[in-house]
Amino acid sequence: MSEKQNEKVYDLSFFMPGQTVETEEIKVPISKRFVDKKGNVIPFVFKAITTERIDELEKENTNYKNVKGRGRVKELDSQRFYARIAVESTVYPDFRSKELRDAYKTPDPVEVAKRVLSVGGEYANWLNKAIEINGFEDDPEDLEAAVKN
Repeated sequence: MSEKQNEKVYDLSFFMPGQTVETEEIKVPISKRFVDKKGNVIPFVFKAITTERIDELEKENTNYKNVKGRGRVKELDSQRFYARIAVESTVYPDFRSKELRDAYKTPDPVEVAKRVLSVGGEYANWLNKAIEINGFEDDPEDLEAAVKN
């Protein structure tokens, strides 16, 4: 048997443009404080953002410092980076909306989110959910188990 016959052939068609499943919007209650007129908790709506956009956000939230003996050092403002991912992943409420930014008297959507989610646990829940939705908390072992099943 030649070496060529021994090679496994993998089907790459699954990875071609247009073959992936579109990311879905996910509704998640973040706080019990936000209720509709009937008293039902209003869920936040999230949707994952693209890898390209995450790369842009990382660049926007990276600073460079001159450190003696080490030269120019790259420093990521990780709090701001994850907050920006959360803002962009949150479909509803839209913290970027002019209406909310005007109401909270700030041009910064991250500040709007902090003011809306003024109880510390709410803000942390929101950040964690956005990070999870964007795949940052996918456990490689869980992904392996999904492949086996």
